Amino acid sequence: MPVPRSVIQQIKQIIPPLNGTLHKGQSGRVGVLGGALDYTGAPFFAAISALRLGADLSHVICSPTASQAIKSYSPDLIVHPILREEASYAKVEGELRSLLSRLHVLVMGPGLGREEYMQSYARLALSIAREQAMFVVLDADALYMVGKELSLVKGYRRAVLTPNVVEFKRLSESAGVSPDVPTKERAGEVSKLLGGVVVLEKGSTDLIASDTTGEAASLEASKLGEGDERQRVREVVEVDVEGGLKRCGGQGDVLSGTVGAMLAWGKCYEDGAFGDGSIPASRLPLLAAVGGSMVTRTSSRMAFQLQGRGLVTQDMLPQLGKSFSEVFGEDMWAGDKGKL
Repeated sequence: MPVPRSVIQQIKQIIPPLNGTLHKGQSGRVGVLGGALDYTGAPFFAAISALRLGADLSHVICSPTASQAIKSYSPDLIVHPILREEASYAKVEGELRSLLSRLHVLVMGPGLGREEYMQSYARLALSIAREQAMFVVLDADALYMVGKELSLVKGYRRAVLTPNVVEFKRLSESAGVSPDVPTKERAGEVSKLLGGVVVLEKGSTDLIASDTTGEAASLEASKLGEGDERQRVREVVEVDVEGGLKRCGGQGDVLSGTVGAMLAWGKCYEDGAFGDGSIPASRLPLLAAVGGSMVTRTSSRMAFQLQGRGLVTQDMLPQLGKSFSEVFGEDMWAGDKGKL
């Protein structure tokens, strides 16, 4: 089923114009929390994908054991090796608060790992992000963390969860979804039970669900205005945009980065940097999830056409800009100089 045209038109409204009116940072400042001893590629792919889509700045918050490798991958990333196992909790908390106050979105999970000190810092970062009304994307081992403690994200409607098949099964069981719920309705049920968080269930087609009709949905917890109350709806968008025939490891990290970039744009839109403000903040996570899914799947297809069976995640990165143009139109690069 094609993505509704009305949804695509709304996504276009939160894309920053390239017309010279914005200064550095007003097209999105993205943070990626992850990167430990064994994992350096995942946070890189998420952070660089956000830049390749069009975010202005991309920060990686990681362990010192991963920082040098990540720095060597690209000079465009700002790397903060502050998640030290031996550091005092209070010191890391202060550093996180200072850093997150300068960002629009926090992507958590790529390369996070399950070491207790990394999981502890991730819980802390998520708590700070909620206090500061940041948009968040949760993937990989951040989903493992949430599955063990649902209250970390429950009721927070500024969150997007991006589970694969295994992660979605585990999350559904943790949330208490009945096995009798039809397959295509389970993402919506998880969203409802978790209080309206957006669930992007990855698969042969991506299902993006938002259900804010349950009791757990909270305007106060999400720091949303009363005008967002009218957005208590159940909505599922199926993204069947053609992707590549090889599903390489790391594609999910690219997705979390593209969704993160679009959420950063959404935050700039919410803050009044551009746009008319007609789209409520409560709708931005769903729009970002749909847009990120469409672009990522398209870049996978383009890269596969070039590389075939030998496709690796790095092959997708140069295709992100081209994919954006294919999905949203060439003239979106020109901002207000052209409208579709």
